[in-house]
Amino acid sequence: MTRTTMARQAGLLYLPTVILAPFTLIYIPGALFVRGDATATANNIAAHETLFRMGIVTDLFSAVLWILIILALYRLLKEVDQTCAVVMATLGGVMVTLINFLITLNNLAALILVRGADFLSVFEKPQRDALAMLFLRIHAQGILAAELFWGLWLFPLAILVYRSRFLPRFLGVWLVLNGLAYLAMSFTGLLLPQYAEMVGKLTVPALFGELALMLWLVIRGAEERSRI
Repeated sequence: MTRTTMARQAGLLYLPTVILAPFTLIYIPGALFVRGDATATANNIAAHETLFRMGIVTDLFSAVLWILIILALYRLLKEVDQTCAVVMATLGGVMVTLINFLITLNNLAALILVRGADFLSVFEKPQRDALAMLFLRIHAQGILAAELFWGLWLFPLAILVYRSRFLPRFLGVWLVLNGLAYLAMSFTGLLLPQYAEMVGKLTVPALFGELALMLWLVIRGAEERSRI
């Protein structure tokens, strides 16, 4: 298999995440969650249960897909630096997938509370709604923790891209900025949540680094390049 073929396979695996991530991180919370209103949020989830379930399934599918993406990138870049590639695969594959899977359990717990299973009859509906909102908040905080590893794995990836002779160096620089943006969002959300929205807006340009890499892999593949 040629290097360009491996690059395009990695890019094509990466491509669905461009659609799946905004669906679960932006669309579903925006459509169903009402800030500070547990009852309204629970009622929205109950009324649009299929949509909420689709978000859960999408998260699990994305976790599996992410493992394949990391393996494809590892296969493409391991010859550049084996140790760096292992660090990338550990941070980006093992840690990111594990955290993403675990925080998805919070949405499953919220769904059980909203549905009101028989064994939950000891709780009144307002209590169940409040508990469901608690699990949704834990899920949101889990995403802030996950953003730490979303950023960290990009640094070894950036080094590999920068050192390779078959991908442009500007992508490596952009990936460093992308990683720093995720770290800024994570630490701001955890330490200074009142500034989280502002930091999120300021870091948007940097967050397109992964998208740029994905598009390059799909369109251009991996070509030997001059470093002069």
